[in-house]
Amino acid sequence: MAEIKVPDLGDSITEGTLHKWHVKQGDAVKQGDVLAELETDKVNLEIAADEDGVIEQLVREEGENVLVGEVIAILGAGGSSASAAPAASSESASAEPQVAAAVEAPAKPAAAQAAAPVPAAVPAPDKDTYATPGARRLAREQGLDLKSVQTRDPLGRVTQDDVEAQARVRTAGTPSQAAAPAPQAPKASAYTDQFAGKAVDIQKMSRRRQTIAKRLVEAQQTAAMLTTFNEVDMTAIMDVRKRRKDRFKEKYEVNLGFMSFFTKAVIGALKAYPLLNAEIAGDELIVKKFYDIGIAVSAKEGLVVPVVRDADRLGFAEIEKEIVELANKARNNSLSISDLQGGTFTITNGGVFGSLLSTPILNAPQVGILGMHKIQMRPVGVDNERIELRPMMYIALSYDHRIVDGAEAVSFLVKVKELLEDPESLLLES
Repeated sequence: MAEIKVPDLGDSITEGTLHKWHVKQGDAVKQGDVLAELETDKVNLEIAADEDGVIEQLVREEGENVLVGEVIAILGAGGSSASAAPAASSESASAEPQVAAAVEAPAKPAAAQAAAPVPAAVPAPDKDTYATPGARRLAREQGLDLKSVQTRDPLGRVTQDDVEAQARVRTAGTPSQAAAPAPQAPKASAYTDQFAGKAVDIQKMSRRRQTIAKRLVEAQQTAAMLTTFNEVDMTAIMDVRKRRKDRFKEKYEVNLGFMSFFTKAVIGALKAYPLLNAEIAGDELIVKKFYDIGIAVSAKEGLVVPVVRDADRLGFAEIEKEIVELANKARNNSLSISDLQGGTFTITNGGVFGSLLSTPILNAPQVGILGMHKIQMRPVGVDNERIELRPMMYIALSYDHRIVDGAEAVSFLVKVKELLEDPESLLLES
């Protein structure tokens, strides 16, 4: 018999939510089979079987919070279920004379006769962890102590049928209880009455959404956050993409997107203004000499920021491939904790959703985040005499004013603008 435990989730994560079971009690599993899906503050993780066996017990239910190292299931040997069957048969056979004797015993009160005795009953173990999830749930609803429930399982596990039988015995034995009205189901939310007569859908926030909300509020409360804006003429980049995209796709098997240009421009600006690549640790300032750029990705469960490692050492094609791979993993809930840790600066693109302008919130403990927006054709004065329609994008830099002065932040954003408007310079300065 083996215990299935919550694995180590990383230095900063101590618990998660049991999001979904992929198996049920009695299922035979092989080594490597996915047993459950665990939702953490950052990603969803799969818990797999370390060996072959049969699921003897699901200790924790879907939706429950579990700690690292906590037992969530019991895995028995492959033949445990088969061996249990004959044991149960022999036990029930030996119990038949006892049942017959009970029939010949003096008559009992009618109320007691209404509920058939549980054959071959054995006391339930002291620990309620030997009950199935359904049994625990039903016991809570019925107000029953699992220690008082008798079970027919040869291993002493309390099942839902056992709890139902015990509830019938209690009801038959106490007429006053039988006459009492059934307990009302708890309200879905404390706010149900507030919307009486109105159609609402009250949902529990996922663990990741709760964490996102908490971290965004903390970022606003702990940092002296300001945002500065500029705009970029995207003509040159769009011309490069138009001329090179087919050859680029043919050679590297990935599209030439805008994000690689922006990543390179950010790296060039970070090298010129290194305080945007720093963080505050107590009363110390840590200025990082490496460039792990976080790319914000919208996934089903909420925004995540996977990290492109050592982006300054990657070419355009390598950056594009890395971003595509991380984005796919984010949408498939297959990101690992290491994919999300340690970014030094973040880029977020609200333009893909049509945003024209926004003020991005810092991804703590980072002190800078660049916001990209929708490309829009606008009239631009190209010199003192001409006005032309150009593809323009507003860009925004949110920064921590505790360590980054306004002049440095503005200069950083101007540097990003200059590099983007002269794509050839990206090869020299990033």
